[in-house]
Amino acid sequence: MINGLKRLRPGWGIVPVLIFLALWEIIARLNLTPGQFNFPPFSTVMVEFYQLTANGVLGENFLASLTRVLIGFCAGSIAGLVVGTAMGWTEKLNKALHPIVSLLYPIPALGWLPLLMLWIGINELLPITIIFICSFFPVLYNTVTGIRNVDKDYIRVARTLGASDIKILTTVVMPLALPNIFTGFRLEAGMAWRVIIAAEMVAIPTGIGALMMKAESLIRIDIIIVCLIVLAVMCLSFEKFFEFLETKMTAKWR
Repeated sequence: MINGLKRLRPGWGIVPVLIFLALWEIIARLNLTPGQFNFPPFSTVMVEFYQLTANGVLGENFLASLTRVLIGFCAGSIAGLVVGTAMGWTEKLNKALHPIVSLLYPIPALGWLPLLMLWIGINELLPITIIFICSFFPVLYNTVTGIRNVDKDYIRVARTLGASDIKILTTVVMPLALPNIFTGFRLEAGMAWRVIIAAEMVAIPTGIGALMMKAESLIRIDIIIVCLIVLAVMCLSFEKFFEFLETKMTAKWR
């Protein structure tokens, strides 16, 4: 009996989703929502999802958003990892840059949007820069935190055994700091999608965010919900990817 429950357990996660979708369909079909909401059934949303995919509109806008996210996220994460490693490992550099990071980190990425629109203009570099900022500071902060939280006894032992600073950093400190670093990756992988949608809604004529704004002007709630579903799926997929990557990279020594 217990073994049977264990076999069923992995599939139970889909049950709440199915119940939610069934309730969505029933409530919309029975017109149980106030009239001004004009809430479409889930089946209608899926039909629109198919049509947007078939005519290439969804794919074109999704590809534009995905490209911006990947470029901005990779550039920001790499820069944050490099600067964070330097700050975490070098005390003098940390003292010099920490006040600046502490001042800039709390500013939301979208808070830079008006300034960047004046400096960069409304072009492809604008959303990529926003994603870069969104990714850079959290990855930097988590990298610094992870490195500085490594037990100093491990570093002393490695030095006693004759390891160089580079060897200690790459084989002792960085592996122990990986959980913190991947926390930054996971958090910002999803946040990058939330930020790009907002940036596209405000300033960019293409992408999932821009498609949502066009749908809003046409009062096409079904298209808006399709875009929200794509956003939710991509946020979850990116976060799960880094969770999987963290498990694979840290499983041996954990």
